[in-house]
Amino acid sequence: MTAPHDSWRAVTGTIFNIQPYSIHDGPGIRTTIFLKGCPLDCWWCQNPEARARRPQLFFDAQKCAGCGACVGVCPEHAITLRDARSYTDRALCNGSGHCVEVCPHQARTLMGREITAGEAFDEAAADAIFFSESGGGITLSGGEPLRQPEFARALLELCRNHRIHTSVDTCGYAPWRVVREVLERADLVLYDLKHMDPAAHLAATGLSNDLILENARKIHRDLHIPMRIRVPVVPGVNDSIENIEATARFVSEELGGSAPVHLIPYHRLGVSKYELLEIDGARETAPPTPARMEELRARVASFGIETVMGG
Repeated sequence: MTAPHDSWRAVTGTIFNIQPYSIHDGPGIRTTIFLKGCPLDCWWCQNPEARARRPQLFFDAQKCAGCGACVGVCPEHAITLRDARSYTDRALCNGSGHCVEVCPHQARTLMGREITAGEAFDEAAADAIFFSESGGGITLSGGEPLRQPEFARALLELCRNHRIHTSVDTCGYAPWRVVREVLERADLVLYDLKHMDPAAHLAATGLSNDLILENARKIHRDLHIPMRIRVPVVPGVNDSIENIEATARFVSEELGGSAPVHLIPYHRLGVSKYELLEIDGARETAPPTPARMEELRARVASFGIETVMGG
């Protein structure tokens, strides 16, 4: 008779990375599985290759020798050769990966692969010895894990069956049914709050925060799962004293004040990825200064909330 967890192993999903020795994605030493797909459109995102569910092409123009090997193998005829280098029509590219396979100079990389939950779990759980020694485990991140709920559930079930601690890093934008079915299987929720004002949240991410805030309330009220609130501090977007105090007030009044708030300073590490995705007009700003971060930390802490710098 087939064991119950065997059916979870066969569930498939799309990921773009499995990163060992993650120390900012929950307690202890962890392995983070990054799932593809996200409903938000944050311009400061450090993983823009995670937004689309399908695999996406990274192209390093500096490595392209213009050999043309990629042109003939593209089934969508999305690649042309001009001025001794290749160009990809992103509107036609479907991420088949044929061009990656034939590129002799590794100018092309496919970000995203379909994998079974069993395969992903086995790869991530290879570091289980570090989990037990450090109080760590496996974290699902992205992208947005709730965009692939069945795959996320399967991974969490496999971890539970092997007594591995789990964290889910989520923006919380999903129907409550999906949120509940996934997160009730997790040991910890890392919950992102981008902005407290609905209009400002819409302008910054492309969506209102109404559903996100309501789901945070329900997680606290109905699921009773430990939460960590994570706020990416982006200058000119959400770093005002008013927004930071509104965030702290929400945690204090709506989430019982028990969830620590992690203030994560914006950094430019994702900017190069926009170039590899050949996205024009990518935005960036200067990271917040240490003095500003300390000022914001003190404001949150004044509400009696545990406040942490970084993830």
